[in-house]
Amino acid sequence: MRILHTMLRVGDLQRSIDFYTRVMGMKLLRTTDRPEQKYSLAFVGYGTNPDHAELELTYNYGVDKYDLGSAYGHIAIAVEDAYRTCKQVKALGGKVTREAGPVKGGSTVIAFIEDPDGYKVELIQRGA
Repeated sequence: MRILHTMLRVGDLQRSIDFYTRVMGMKLLRTTDRPEQKYSLAFVGYGTNPDHAELELTYNYGVDKYDLGSAYGHIAIAVEDAYRTCKQVKALGGKVTREAGPVKGGSTVIAFIEDPDGYKVELIQRGA
C-alpha cells in the first residue's frame, strides 16, 4: 500500500493552481471538469503517481470557502533550505505563518506557510 494523493477542497481552482505551481514549484499534472456533477479537479505535485504522491485540488461549483475544522493539521514538504524558501514564498506573495527555525525541543529546521484557502503547509529542511 502507498499514499496516492491527498484531496483539498478549494474555493478558487485557478488561485490554488497558481499557488501550488508558482509559489510552491509543483507541476500541474492534469485537470478534469465534471459539469454534470458540478466540480472540477486539478492534480499538482513534484512528480506523478506511482513514484510520487499528488495533491488533488477539488473545486465544487459555487463554493468559495470552507470551514477547515479543527482536525486538519498540515501537509509537510521537504525543502533544501527553509530560510531561503520562506523568503521566496513571501517574494511571490505567499503567507509565512511561522518563520524558519529549529523546532521546539529539537534541531530540525521547520517553517509554516498557508495556502490561499488557509491550509497549513510545513516546510521541513532536509538539506541537499
